[in-house]
Amino acid sequence: MDSAFTASSSAVGEAPTSGEHRMGTTIVGVCYNGGVILGADSRTSTGTIRFLLDLHVLWDVLALPWVDSAWGTGNSVADLGMYVANRASDKITSLTDNVYVCRSGSAADTQVISDYVRYFLHQHTIQLGQPATVKVAANLIRLLAYQNKNMLQAGMIVGGWDKYEGGQIFSVPLGGTILKQSFAIGGSGSSYLYALLDHEWRDGMSQEEAEKFVVKAVSLAMARDGASGGVVRTVTINADGVTKNFYPGNKLPLWHEELEPHNSLLDILAGGSPDPMVQ
Repeated sequence: MDSAFTASSSAVGEAPTSGEHRMGTTIVGVCYNGGVILGADSRTSTGTIRFLLDLHVLWDVLALPWVDSAWGTGNSVADLGMYVANRASDKITSLTDNVYVCRSGSAADTQVISDYVRYFLHQHTIQLGQPATVKVAANLIRLLAYQNKNMLQAGMIVGGWDKYEGGQIFSVPLGGTILKQSFAIGGSGSSYLYALLDHEWRDGMSQEEAEKFVVKAVSLAMARDGASGGVVRTVTINADGVTKNFYPGNKLPLWHEELEPHNSLLDILAGGSPDPMVQ
């Protein structure tokens, strides 16, 4: 059976981004009365594993008659899915003391964009003698994303506070568009959140209400989206500075038929159920 699955560098070469770390991701940014709160899950997935299949060997293993007219005589590339590369990654990155960015898409692409923008903003701050505004930071990300849109997979949410316009959220999705919004969502888990945010979002929330809202939204996406998971991290930015919060998986609300978290399989078995999947 092993001989039927032969790793091929040429197969991988057909897709330059194959095997690349991708965020999977659910990211959320919300303005509240006094600042902004950014939230994200922590699961990072690794891209599709590709293998070159020798179809003749595969047919011999399966004991099936070979039909040249139907399958030809060559090889075929098979995609074997994705796996979690990091279950506790931090997707909320500091650009300046008062501006942070949530990253989704390719981890490598979003990290290099963040590094470039952080460097540019540092130079900008030295020249002006004061912190860069949120708008400047968002437009630098937009510039890099748009000018390299054919080579990048990066969807980002920029949030921060400055003395001119207070708390602000800017969404920079794939392609480099920039949108100023009261709240923004992104990543693969965002498709599960539109109805929730449309129903429950309201302007002028307090900091505590906005924090609960962000954690609720991210935890729902983690329950529904296989590429989102792990823990929830939030960053609050306002006139007083930055506050970071961490919510482990066993402290998040359960949705629908989710099982309660356990430390190990032994904890489940100790509960008395003969079936580990039944509580």
